[in-house]
Amino acid sequence: MEARDTLGRPLRALRVSVTDRCNFRCTYCMPREAFGPDHPFLPRAALLTFEEITRLARIFTGLGVRKLRLTGGEPLLRQELPALVGMLAALPGLDDLALTTNGALLGALAAPLRAAGLRRLTVSLDTLRPDRFQRLSDTPIPLAQVLAGIEAARAAGFGPVKLNCVVQRGVNDDEILPLAAFARERGHRLRFIEYMDVGTTNGWRLDSVVAAGELHRILHAQWPLDPVPTSEGAVARTWRYRDGRGEVGLIASVTAPFCSGCDRARLSAEGRLYDCLFAAEGLDLRAFLRGGHGDADLAALLTARWTRRDARYSEHRRDTTPGLPRVEMSHIGG
Repeated sequence: MEARDTLGRPLRALRVSVTDRCNFRCTYCMPREAFGPDHPFLPRAALLTFEEITRLARIFTGLGVRKLRLTGGEPLLRQELPALVGMLAALPGLDDLALTTNGALLGALAAPLRAAGLRRLTVSLDTLRPDRFQRLSDTPIPLAQVLAGIEAARAAGFGPVKLNCVVQRGVNDDEILPLAAFARERGHRLRFIEYMDVGTTNGWRLDSVVAAGELHRILHAQWPLDPVPTSEGAVARTWRYRDGRGEVGLIASVTAPFCSGCDRARLSAEGRLYDCLFAAEGLDLRAFLRGGHGDADLAALLTARWTRRDARYSEHRRDTTPGLPRVEMSHIGG
């Protein structure tokens, strides 16, 4: 049974946060002044269990979901994560199982995750400068540990490893070409992401955004690019290096919003369903899971929620919208 929202958008992708905790305090996601030592993170009992996540994922696949991505916080902080991957990988109807991570714990976990059935891996990488990395991530973990994690992922068979870079003007926009060269030389697939006004704590300003068009001009001047056809629901526009050295993606989430094709739902670590990255409230699915409701009731609830969906925040973005209440990106994994 296929569910479509008020704008005719199907439900094809689900992002599942497995924890709201992170070992980084990146300034655009979990700034330390808002997520300090006294921040009330979720107690373990509040998190969805692996069995609950798998049950919900099974119901979502029955409604049309074909892609599932594990997120956080930092998902690799969730204990025994390969066990969950194995449970999800066995679900019929799921075509793609992926995970987004900061890479710090990949050295030990890349191979077990691959063996459990994880198919794709994305690592956040905003700089190649160790000093800048410490400032941006606000963590004692060194950049070298993240780079070693990326190499461990490649060695485990996650190739090409996808790298995400959030570009901020005056912060790391001088590393556009070095980051692209790094990915080209090592066979990784880099995606540059426009800086977004996710959550309410990152101090977003429009003049901090480096537009995808500008990124394309910089890259194309150095290494000529040719467009690659994109699949339905893709958020990145992909370009192939004309010299054959791989591809690069550009996510123009601010300057060219893709709300009209958004087919994603997001599930927080405590089981709240959000139908937009910029939503303020989520539907409490944990209460239904633990209240004894059957799968048919849950499927009906999810269908009713999706068919009422009309979210188009990025298409309606104005100077005033960043002040509106929104769930924090760290809570639903971006």
